[in-house]
Amino acid sequence: MLQLFTTTQRRAIRAVSLAAIIVLAGALFAPAVRPAESKAATILLVGASGMIGSRILTEAAGRGHPIIAAARHPERIASGANIRAVQLDATDAQAFITLARQADVIVTATSPRGGGDPVKEAKAVSDAAIAAARATGKRLIVVGGAGSLTLPDGRPLAETLPPAYRAEALAMRSVLESLKTSTVNWTFFSPAAEIAPGKLTGKYRLGTTVLLSDQSGASRISAEDYAQALVNEIETPAHLRAQMTIAY
Repeated sequence: MLQLFTTTQRRAIRAVSLAAIIVLAGALFAPAVRPAESKAATILLVGASGMIGSRILTEAAGRGHPIIAAARHPERIASGANIRAVQLDATDAQAFITLARQADVIVTATSPRGGGDPVKEAKAVSDAAIAAARATGKRLIVVGGAGSLTLPDGRPLAETLPPAYRAEALAMRSVLESLKTSTVNWTFFSPAAEIAPGKLTGKYRLGTTVLLSDQSGASRISAEDYAQALVNEIETPAHLRAQMTIAY
């Protein structure tokens, strides 16, 4: 058999290849953190006491970003370094604008689950948020819903959901439509079909308008990984005036 390399040469090549794989894996899967030289952004986080909002709060504050953490009940907001808890009715546009003037970016993490019409509830909050972004020129990032995505075959996901979930999905889809017709700098971040408290892995895929699923057909993400990706988007904008999504 023709030997192209000596035994010593082959060992050297394997060693170099292994080192390259290790370096590449580290670059792909290492948890993202804010570079030391980058500027911290003051974030107005509305809905900071909720399941997703509280994890965005932890991730962003942990990276050194000052947070104006707003909720209807600020006593439910976690305390800590870089966190200032404030009371806010998210449908009060003037109060929203006042707080937005103190921030560099606005993040809304609210859900239309107040017991009334989900579409009206979602519209009231999104109208106030858009008004605040427009009045202050600040970027607006909305924690959206998976129901605003389409399936790989092109069907709107919201139309396939059971009635119990469809109203909220349609409400958040209407928020996306309002953003598209606005003049503000927005990002609508739809999670996977299933999002719940879990572990921070730093290993996930990002997409745009189509629901992402794994090889088994499951579409899921932990709230911790979602929060990491959202703060990454604040630090390194990649989806301006666009929808984005995430899943394993």
